[in-house]
Amino acid sequence: MLRQIPYLGWWYLRALFGRKAPLQSVIFILDRCNLRCKHCSVYELTNPRIKTFEQIRSELEYCYKAGSRYVDFEGGELYLWKDGDKTIDDVIDLAHEIGFWSATITTNAQLPFNGSHADQVWVSMDGIGAFHDEIRGKGAFARLEKHIADFKRNAPEGRALPPVCVNMVINNLNESNVAEALDYVKDNPYIENISVNFHTPFKETEELFLDPERRNEIIDMMIERKRKGYPIMNTVPGLKAMRMKDGRTVCTDKWCWVTNFIFSDGSRSPKCMGFTHGVCDRCGFSMGGEMYSLFHFSPATIAAGLNLRRRR
Repeated sequence: MLRQIPYLGWWYLRALFGRKAPLQSVIFILDRCNLRCKHCSVYELTNPRIKTFEQIRSELEYCYKAGSRYVDFEGGELYLWKDGDKTIDDVIDLAHEIGFWSATITTNAQLPFNGSHADQVWVSMDGIGAFHDEIRGKGAFARLEKHIADFKRNAPEGRALPPVCVNMVINNLNESNVAEALDYVKDNPYIENISVNFHTPFKETEELFLDPERRNEIIDMMIERKRKGYPIMNTVPGLKAMRMKDGRTVCTDKWCWVTNFIFSDGSRSPKCMGFTHGVCDRCGFSMGGEMYSLFHFSPATIAAGLNLRRRR
């Protein structure tokens, strides 16, 4: 961690003077998935895109040279990815070899992920029990619970495990289950914390968008629970920046260049897909609020970011 501080200070100072270089990258390595989620259309693809190991190497090198030091790998479902004898763990090892300080993955946990080489494992969880299954399919929550527990129980001897965190996207189908989900995470010995996002209304998913007034109510509830010690990854300043006023979010796309994106078709963007689709005014991504807070000098956001991204 200490060796990272000079670079981060240099990066932040340059950012204040207008130098826009990414610090974090998100790389989508395939479109193939094993669920049929209501907010996603990947499962409809008849010829899903799957990157080769060398394609991913080239993209990692590009991101690193651009200034990024943290990388998140996304799918589709990462545990369906293979290139010969290479698996997602080889991709994570490659990121570390190139020089990335932290490499994280997001999975739906429908397959085992025992012994993951990631520095952090994010599991997509859209509520408890039937709420999760309504969005992701029957039996999905039971498999998620089993594989998270197995991951912790089957830890390789002498090797520290990365933390398992869950990511919840709140929409019209699960908004009544948020409080219960927070309690579930707090009481679950296998889960470190929860990151909460709101559905961003991309084309053909607008019906899942949550009423702004209800969204603000949930944010206020989360802030209250965060202050009571609930393991919520979002910071209080970041949550406040996710509030909506006059039909718009407080945070804007002005700071979203902190993360660059490389999509499954190889296309590259200096900002998230919300900018491309023109829905930044209704952004529900937690990182939008956190990046807004970062550049409004929030000590809580800076400290949380350093802790979240530490190498395991």
